[in-house]
Amino acid sequence: MRIRHHFSVFPIPLRSLHRSFFSLLTRISLSKKMKQFWSPRSINKNKAMVEKLQNHGIVTSDEVAKAMEAVDRGVFVPDRSSAYVDCPMSIGYNVTISAPHMHAMCLQLLEKHLKPGMRVLDVGSGTGYLTACFAVMVGSQGRAIGVEHIPELVASSVKNIEASAASPLLKEGSLAVHVGDGRQGWAEFAPYDAIHVGAAAPEIPEALIDQLKPGGRLVIPVGNIFQDLQVVDKNSDGSVSIKNETSVRYVPLTSREAQLRGD
Repeated sequence: MRIRHHFSVFPIPLRSLHRSFFSLLTRISLSKKMKQFWSPRSINKNKAMVEKLQNHGIVTSDEVAKAMEAVDRGVFVPDRSSAYVDCPMSIGYNVTISAPHMHAMCLQLLEKHLKPGMRVLDVGSGTGYLTACFAVMVGSQGRAIGVEHIPELVASSVKNIEASAASPLLKEGSLAVHVGDGRQGWAEFAPYDAIHVGAAAPEIPEALIDQLKPGGRLVIPVGNIFQDLQVVDKNSDGSVSIKNETSVRYVPLTSREAQLRGD
């Protein structure tokens, strides 16, 4: 495998450190501004949440909007009263479900690789929300696979999906959630047109690049203290191009034991 561009996390040059810190502060500021608009009083329906994402320029395609409108976020969160507020939420086991704007951003970054009939892998699938959105976008002729290493979360995510618009896809088998170490991907249905990772890896797992189809795209948070959402495009010759999209803060992509300890 040949990597055309590589971004190291450590050591960080002072100039890059300042740039990452400034980007992080900018993102925090944006989130605070959006939360002023997004309160339980002003947003209590899934469609209204999606419309706010569109108004803020985060959702820009009809396909992403339709998928997010179809899959009610309220079905996938522990506290439905806060389901449509733009903030992450704890789901137990030292895991969170990302804020709606982060899910929307990832859907937009992968949108061209989530066409009907395509294959998508969701690593760290958690509540199953984004896996369900992926499944709706690729449809019954495609395949959406979620991988999560906490069995209890897999069981609850299946129940969530059964109560959502993605339920028919789960029943027919084009959507499935498995217990496994997401760092190893899910080789059974590889290669994938799109891979999403919902936790931050210290470096990009080799198995995920190997399971990405030429022409496919991987979106993954990378880093420890400082994290960047990286977009990895696999070229036709097998080489990959990597770019940093934005500074982020995710829980670590680690072993089940380390996650349960909160390491």
